Amino acid sequence: MDKIQDEIIEEFSVFDDWLDKYDYLIGLSETLPAIVPEHRTEQYLIQGCQSRVWVDARLDGGRVYYAADSDAIITKGIIALLIRVLNGRTPKEILDTELYFIDAIGLSANLSPTRANGLLAMVKQMRLYALAFEAKAESEEQEPKKAE
Repeated sequence: MDKIQDEIIEEFSVFDDWLDKYDYLIGLSETLPAIVPEHRTEQYLIQGCQSRVWVDARLDGGRVYYAADSDAIITKGIIALLIRVLNGRTPKEILDTELYFIDAIGLSANLSPTRANGLLAMVKQMRLYALAFEAKAESEEQEPKKAE
């Protein structure tokens, strides 16, 4: 199930130096699924990040798909990694996924305290979207079916 996290750990294991890892993160920022310009608003802005980060999510076929943007290039790389791991999973899978790659690649240990808080805020927001989609699906299942 966490083949993607293992791939990320392997990709980062190539680099000995954190400057090289930052360069790699910056490169990953270009893989970020683009958020629609209308969603670069306060409503989609993550609170708790030093830089500005917008995250949006949609449910399609029971799976969650994220889009994001940030005004900070390293933050864009970090959110791109999170999206790579969580995109296309069911809300329950997202809520149950332990994001072990963050510690395994040394990300949390090598971020400034404000960036580390931002990372937690991004993860929290992505899980809140999953929670909302899961709750909405459960309430729709419990609604009585209307007679045609």
